[in-house]
Amino acid sequence: MVAVDNLNLQIDAGEFLTLLGPSGCGKTTVLRMIAGLEIPDEGEIRIGDSRVFSSREGIFVSPAKRGIGLVFQSYALWPHMNVFENVAFGLQIQKLSKADIKRKVLSALEYMRLQGLEMRYPQQLSGGQQQRVALARMLVTQPSVFLMDEPLSNLDAKLRMEMRAEIKKLHRESKATTIYVTHDQNEALTMSTKVAVMNQGRIQQVSPPQELYKRPSNLFVADFIGSPTINFIFGKIIMKAEGTFLESEALTIPAPSLKEYVNRNVVAAIRPEDIRLFTERQENSVPAEVYAILPAGADLILQVKKGNLTLSIREMGETSLEVGDQVHLLFSMESMLFYDQETKVLLNASL
Repeated sequence: MVAVDNLNLQIDAGEFLTLLGPSGCGKTTVLRMIAGLEIPDEGEIRIGDSRVFSSREGIFVSPAKRGIGLVFQSYALWPHMNVFENVAFGLQIQKLSKADIKRKVLSALEYMRLQGLEMRYPQQLSGGQQQRVALARMLVTQPSVFLMDEPLSNLDAKLRMEMRAEIKKLHRESKATTIYVTHDQNEALTMSTKVAVMNQGRIQQVSPPQELYKRPSNLFVADFIGSPTINFIFGKIIMKAEGTFLESEALTIPAPSLKEYVNRNVVAAIRPEDIRLFTERQENSVPAEVYAILPAGADLILQVKKGNLTLSIREMGETSLEVGDQVHLLFSMESMLFYDQETKVLLNASL
């Protein structure tokens, strides 16, 4: 079984790149290969100007000599060492003087707001404090590359939000190239300068977060990114006397920019926030029926049905609508994307 298949990825210095994808897609394997904890069958890995792995030339640089810092999901703190000793461990390996070790460790602990906890053991700390110790241990050796494997997955929602801010601050101030693994798209979209979406060992798209959300390059990325998920409308591009249209079983939508794709089976995709809902008929609106109302804090998610098609719509605030009410939908045509049904790839034309 192939864990990572023909991967080619370049990460610019100082970038915060997140490897995002479902469980088992190969993102942790990629991180471990960069770290030197897994050996690729073939290929080459460079960090800066140095080759740390080459199958052709038999080069393998050990993890300790790659200039990287690692933070794991499990924190990986030594239970028999106190906080000071855990953070100092990497510096002791480098054989620094006791005075330098003390100065660097105390500075790292102060930066991570862990002053006064030097003598405590990991089991005496909260999950958030343990994660800060793991980050301080990585930071203290001043690596040029930070590697983080789902470091926040064991924390509750409030702590995760706080630690996202801490990690972004750490990246901004250290200017270290950061590679971050997660299956949480909110983490990826809020923290990264670029996101690499993976599926079944292959990279699907590498883009800045906003581009990834607004113009996913294929149906997998479109479906994976966004909550609630994007709406898909399967249909065919047809030509009528009035112009070009997307025709599906449930509805027909004008598609004037898709003349070159007439008779092509396509998938129209539109985000829930790009559909407007009215109680009265509007010009070019589509009638539908309210199927479900799902409050989501400041947002409201409404599911509506039109024939066999169910669409999700995001609204702000409250609603007086009830299940079964008749409504009218207006699609933001400039936000609608079209994908080829067979290749699942984004078509050049969008409305």
